[in-house]
Amino acid sequence: MKLSGLFKISLVAAAMTLAGCGGDIEITPTVNDNSTSTDNSVNNSNNSSGGGNTDDFECASYESDAGTVQGIFDGKDCTYNDSFASKSIEITSNITFKEIPDGGVHVFAEALLIGNDGDTTTGFEVPVNGPTLTVEPGATLAFQSGEAIIRIARGSKIQANGTEAKPITFTSANAFDRFDSAGNGPRYADWGGIIINGNGITDQCTDAERAASTCNVPSEGITSYFGGNDNADSSGSIKWAKIWYAGSGPKVGGPGDDLNSLTLNAVGSESAFDYLHIHQGFDDGIEFFGGAATIKHIVVTDTQDDSFDFDAGWQGKGQFLFVQHGTVTLADGTIANMGNNGFESDGVKGESSAEVAPSNPTLANITVITTDAKSVRDDDPSQAFKFDDEFNANIYNALLVKKNAVETSCIELSSDGEKQADKIMFNNSVMACSSNFAETDTFAGGPLAAQTKASWFENGGSSEILTDDVAVFAENGFATNTASTDITIAANDLTILDDSFFETVDYIGAVSDQDTSSSWYKWVETALAAAAQD
Repeated sequence: MKLSGLFKISLVAAAMTLAGCGGDIEITPTVNDNSTSTDNSVNNSNNSSGGGNTDDFECASYESDAGTVQGIFDGKDCTYNDSFASKSIEITSNITFKEIPDGGVHVFAEALLIGNDGDTTTGFEVPVNGPTLTVEPGATLAFQSGEAIIRIARGSKIQANGTEAKPITFTSANAFDRFDSAGNGPRYADWGGIIINGNGITDQCTDAERAASTCNVPSEGITSYFGGNDNADSSGSIKWAKIWYAGSGPKVGGPGDDLNSLTLNAVGSESAFDYLHIHQGFDDGIEFFGGAATIKHIVVTDTQDDSFDFDAGWQGKGQFLFVQHGTVTLADGTIANMGNNGFESDGVKGESSAEVAPSNPTLANITVITTDAKSVRDDDPSQAFKFDDEFNANIYNALLVKKNAVETSCIELSSDGEKQADKIMFNNSVMACSSNFAETDTFAGGPLAAQTKASWFENGGSSEILTDDVAVFAENGFATNTASTDITIAANDLTILDDSFFETVDYIGAVSDQDTSSSWYKWVETALAAAAQD
């Protein structure tokens, strides 16, 4: 895919590959040994662009049984080959990636695995205090393979906390001219994404397995293990970060056994995911398998499958979630339709029990902008919500939009999704879609059999259904038009939830047109401008 300068980063200063490197990694007994004839850790070419001092930049390193392992700095970027990180190397000590001046990048040939992973039925013990992967503000990590993932094992943590001024970027190496040998630019599935394995509760294990510490669920895509009995577990945090061109598949399990941009496997509520922009992933933007992780200020644009996928008894919560489906232009000029469900909402994956109920999140301030297209991934339709497998939820202040549609609808409920549809509540929400419900307008079964889906959505007048030609957005096309006379219901200020996680609001949807100076408004605006360049 050919991209403009917003995604494709030009080479500012040519990096010199120094003679005698013998590979991209240095291993020494305890410290870096720069006494060889060629110093591979400094820029001897004196070709810095002047934006910062890179002459003495030190690439990331960690301690192994063989000594200190460190990436090689070539005067511009830090390179980490399969001697530093791969699917066969688990890093068991803390490691930090700093911002490289002058637009430098940390580039990986293969997977970055943090912490020991294993199956506790084979004698493996989950570490209590595993290593931490730290990514500092402004750092960029780029990956060269669809098998290249970041995997955080149970007991380990990720602390990737950027700032508004210096967000962190996880992306494809092809986003940079100097690594894009084919010249096609970056695209979905260029790298594998981020997998975080937690000790939280998932219905993929039994109560007995949790009691015996033998809950070991294999993750999708590339096998590692997750699950436990602590929904308050912490796997760290990712804040102010972009995750672009990730996910890949299908893997060993065939179709459906795919990698997402961000996978949260039984991740607990003490973890935090805030101010993320996920763009152009192969599978889902964020997929949850149980746990109780929270999400806030998330933008997902043009991912192929679901923007959010909840499953296996997820008990978390989220606020300020913005989804936009669209198209991307591939290198050969082909236009690819992106987006299946804004929210794939599955209640049960394994089996519910006294310890784990069907997924039952509380979600607030959502905007989903769908299209009338079908995803290039599997030809499934662009929809706002699909409810399946006995899903439960309380949803507040949602705004669902679909214009000029003749083939797709906004909400789909499967027969299993109807089984507990009375426990799915839309509160103070607006649907402005050309077609509202897939297949039928009434419930075929479950506790609401023969009731209209419109009355279910409207929830006693709390929510409303409009046509697709109303003025729900401001002129910018993404913020709610708070002066709209078409919207006749009021927002829920969320004080009824009595939960400090939720911010008090006075508008429906993810973004307010009265909020143009806020960090959240600017984050969405910037994300949509970036997505438009594809």
